[in-house]
Amino acid sequence: MTAANRIRFNPFGSAFRRDPYPLYRQLRETEPVHRTLGMWVLTRHADVRAVLRDRTFSAGLIPQLVGRHAGALTGTADGRIDRLGRTSLVFTDNPDHARLRGLVNRVFTAQAVARLRPVVHRVADRLVRQARADGGMDAIAGLAAPLPVTVLCEWMGLPEALREHVAAWTHDIRYLLEPGLLSATDFVHVSEVVETFCAALADVVRHRAGYPGDDLISELLAARTAGGDRLGEEELVFLCIMCFVAGNETTKSLIGNGLHALLRHPDQAAALRERPELIPDAVTEALRYDSPLQLTKRVATREVELAGHRIAEGEQVLLCLGAANRDPAVFARPDTFDITRAGGEHLAFGHGMHGCLGGTLAQLQAEVAFSCLLPWHVELAADTPAWQDHSFIVRGLTALPVTMRGPR
Repeated sequence: MTAANRIRFNPFGSAFRRDPYPLYRQLRETEPVHRTLGMWVLTRHADVRAVLRDRTFSAGLIPQLVGRHAGALTGTADGRIDRLGRTSLVFTDNPDHARLRGLVNRVFTAQAVARLRPVVHRVADRLVRQARADGGMDAIAGLAAPLPVTVLCEWMGLPEALREHVAAWTHDIRYLLEPGLLSATDFVHVSEVVETFCAALADVVRHRAGYPGDDLISELLAARTAGGDRLGEEELVFLCIMCFVAGNETTKSLIGNGLHALLRHPDQAAALRERPELIPDAVTEALRYDSPLQLTKRVATREVELAGHRIAEGEQVLLCLGAANRDPAVFARPDTFDITRAGGEHLAFGHGMHGCLGGTLAQLQAEVAFSCLLPWHVELAADTPAWQDHSFIVRGLTALPVTMRGPR
């Protein structure tokens, strides 16, 4: 491919935000291991999965970038933010990751998530019934956004005075996942938010240590390894914050993107109404078809050969999860939304040791949200979707107006 006609990968462009899949397709077909912007861009399912499985590719890039960016903006690194990144499950490598995961996995079990179903249903049903009384809603502001925050607050048993701030704090802190987008003023603000959130959660953790209950924080405080290892106070506080930061935006986008796909494909929505037992399959297909987390990065810690290309130690690799989930080598008719699809493993929750800890909870919340909407006549109230532009790694809608009538 000549320089004149080489594909230009630009995840910041408006066309990419509206619909990244044509560009993904071009890259997969012509240059699936693509060198640009000082990094390697991978778009094939097999290549993306291979890097996710390879533990010699480090997940610790973001904390490094945050530290460098903070130093460039303010002249000094932020100690609390630095520790938040470097002790987060999302960004740690072994042996630190294995230690943290071993403790957290004792609490984040499939059984524990299943027990949350009544809570999720109660919250979702209340939100949907309010929308029905209003004759419609913005499905993002009215359902997809408040549901995951409310459920996590309930699971953690956070006091009411704290809950009203969590959504805004989480939105601000998530900008640390894309530090290059932060100005000096932004960084100072985020630092203040992190300090405030940490202090508030530390108070809850200390109280719960003396008066444990039936909640996530109490269970994490009680978690021990066979050798007696446990989470420290700050580690637990950071874990709670990252539960919100990593889980809120992606779950919101899963519900919004999935509902948008169903409403844009009335044949699939009709099939779901006729066969509600397909709801879990519909959520799985929504994750594949329009993945909430589109991009994630790794760093090579050794020289490696990948699809005929030499990736040097220290080079960055951008993994296009959204592209991998539309790879025709794995998924037949990949650009078709089909809730009866069989076969193929989507990578929307990642893969390997950094597979999403909250994936089961996100799936559950989307299933419940769809089931609560199923009895009603729901239709799109706007032809043109409004895609968010405050992130280039997450794909989600800022608004999804719908009308509601019914029940069916």
